[in-house]
Amino acid sequence: MAAKQTGSSYEDIIRDVRAGNYCPIYYFMGDEDYYIDRLSEFIVNSVLREEERDFNLDILYGAETRANQVIQYAQGLPMGAKYRVVLLREAQALDDREALAPYVSHYNPSTILIVCHKHGKLDARRELAKEVKKVGVLFESKRLADYQLPGFVTSYLKRKGLDCEPTAAQMLAEFVGSDLNRLSSEMDKLLLAIPQGGMAVTPALVEEHTGISKDYNNFELQNALAMRDVLKANRIVKYFNTNPRGFALPLTLASLFGFFSDLMMAYYAPARDEASVANWLGKSTWAIRQAIMPAMRNYKATKVMQILGEIRRTDAKGKGVGGCRTSPGDLLCELVFFILH
Repeated sequence: MAAKQTGSSYEDIIRDVRAGNYCPIYYFMGDEDYYIDRLSEFIVNSVLREEERDFNLDILYGAETRANQVIQYAQGLPMGAKYRVVLLREAQALDDREALAPYVSHYNPSTILIVCHKHGKLDARRELAKEVKKVGVLFESKRLADYQLPGFVTSYLKRKGLDCEPTAAQMLAEFVGSDLNRLSSEMDKLLLAIPQGGMAVTPALVEEHTGISKDYNNFELQNALAMRDVLKANRIVKYFNTNPRGFALPLTLASLFGFFSDLMMAYYAPARDEASVANWLGKSTWAIRQAIMPAMRNYKATKVMQILGEIRRTDAKGKGVGGCRTSPGDLLCELVFFILH
């Protein structure tokens, strides 16, 4: 059994476990459930065969147990298997979890203890975190930023043997949002819908099986504004107005604010070529070519600063600040007019 220091990435942990390099304790914590759930499931399935789990897998819940009980299970010996696995779920509800520290410093080498601590994290200054760092893996599962979601979509589908067109990845990311469990579930549905022999997820496929329009969505609105295409932008706004169920002003404003914030940052790039701007913003050259470069030609930096301010004011109005009663659709119309003129 190998000990690994903190700082391991999701991919590092998967690779080591797949190679049979197990640690005596894995402490998974943070705000993103997806990675915690996937890692704990992967370790259990890798360490124990199905027929070994009846006698060698103990699943405990933080709200229903105490630290001394977790330790008691962890000190047990495996039966008919090389390892025993103790999986502690909902560790955020275990009030005395710091009492696990003595076990971690003198762990049972035949037990693999997996702790799932969601929506929070250990205090790095306290003993438990320090002991886990010495002998096991302390992994923080962080929520992905919005700009990282299309990359998650592309990577997920790639592991399933499928390519994903950039527009399709952006559509999925914007339609579902940052809930990775729901996002992966939507992609699994798409996998079932792909015709036999199909090799790529396309915008048309996303439109057909998610209900989102490939022509009328936040991504297309962003592109229309980048190109300063008045006709297309107004068509999309009109579509949003006539289809209120498919339009949420806060999501649209978040999308636009993210785009124009990136555009503002792009003006400070060391060089103005695609590769330099992409590296500066931490985005793909495709994303830069698609919208950032055209927008840099169509908007001056002073106008972009004004646009960011107007998006903030629109957001406040949408939340009723100042007694505003203007409909979300009309607020978006006013914002788009301001951006384009």
